[in-house]
Amino acid sequence: MTMNPFELKPMPIEDCFVDRSTLYGYSYDKYNADPYTKLRIILMNGAEYEQVWFGHNTMRCETSGDLRRDLALIRRSEQMQQKRIACLKPISESVLENTIGYEQLAVDLTALMASREKDPYVKHCLDFALLEDFDHLYRYADLLNMETGQKAEEMVGCYTEIMPGRPTVSEHRHPYDDVKRPIGKNASLLTKLQVNIITAAEQQTMNYYMNQCGFYKSDLGRRLYQEIAMIEEQHVSQYGSLIDPNQTPLEKLLMHEYTEAYLYYSAYESETDKKIKEVWEELFEQEVAHLHYAAGLLKKYENRDYTDVIPAPAFPELLIFKEQKDYVRDVLKHTVNETAMREDFTTVNALNDSFDFFDYQSRVNGEKAASHEVIERHIEELGKDYRYEEKEHPVPALRNREKDNVSVGREKSKESAR
Repeated sequence: MTMNPFELKPMPIEDCFVDRSTLYGYSYDKYNADPYTKLRIILMNGAEYEQVWFGHNTMRCETSGDLRRDLALIRRSEQMQQKRIACLKPISESVLENTIGYEQLAVDLTALMASREKDPYVKHCLDFALLEDFDHLYRYADLLNMETGQKAEEMVGCYTEIMPGRPTVSEHRHPYDDVKRPIGKNASLLTKLQVNIITAAEQQTMNYYMNQCGFYKSDLGRRLYQEIAMIEEQHVSQYGSLIDPNQTPLEKLLMHEYTEAYLYYSAYESETDKKIKEVWEELFEQEVAHLHYAAGLLKKYENRDYTDVIPAPAFPELLIFKEQKDYVRDVLKHTVNETAMREDFTTVNALNDSFDFFDYQSRVNGEKAASHEVIERHIEELGKDYRYEEKEHPVPALRNREKDNVSVGREKSKESAR
């Protein structure tokens, strides 16, 4: 049975406002919660962040007082939703423990969407950044194990492996190479949704690391968050550049609300925690109200129907998390040595020696990268790196657990190409 949110009767938008006791209630048990429950919470928090900041930026570019007030009304409800979701996370979960969830989300969400994406260019963009987030998970997991003795495999469950991806030190590229070709009006609804979703998810990660890098408790940790936050900036530039720039602000508002409704319904359909499932149901009902309200604004200010933007509004295939280990391994095996070249992708070996990737690398990696130092220190203190892999690494150059490889995807050599 398909779900068309435009066929549902929305609640009055003022009824989306709730009291503080509703905003601050249940938090999951970090020891017993399913990892995918945590991932859904992080994802929905990111979707709300994106919508709130989109609403602020749209208002700042708008001259009509009536529309500015309309945007403020819907934004206040979005803020309440975000506050409620943020506090589903328990107080006892540390910044680094939460970070493991952020990176597991980046890996499994990106792999899931790439595996079903029909647009080959968008799929390539997803596959490319997937290997970088996969490596971030590995670096943070080694920091966690070295500083606390905790094993990140206990946090990701059996769903996600932890081992090197494209080395983080290899990911630093010139800003020109992160700007990609946007999708157009005729892209499929699923592609439009996925571009919106991954942009929101990566943007939340970027914001989180931008803040945490100055508050982390160790110098090495601060430097690791700082370094990876720069890569998240690259990812947000890549994914954000895919969004259709020809849409009007109200078209974009409608797609934002539709994306959130789609995500809440997907979360509700797959949630295993009974109390959180109830939260997703409530927030889906509120999001339906936001969606209808946005459709009304499109009609009021542009005299256009929502079907001009979403001609076939029944939800496509829902976003249901499931393990992606085989998919990630396949992408690793075949594309680990790729880098970006303006709007396209190539291998490092295929780049001209004068290409600005190499100049940028030498500028930002003048001193030892924290991502590399984390692994070096782990090996020095504990004899080998920390991993959670079910079988040997698909890339021979990344199998050595007693030496961190910082050549793959970065230097021209026969060894790094294998």
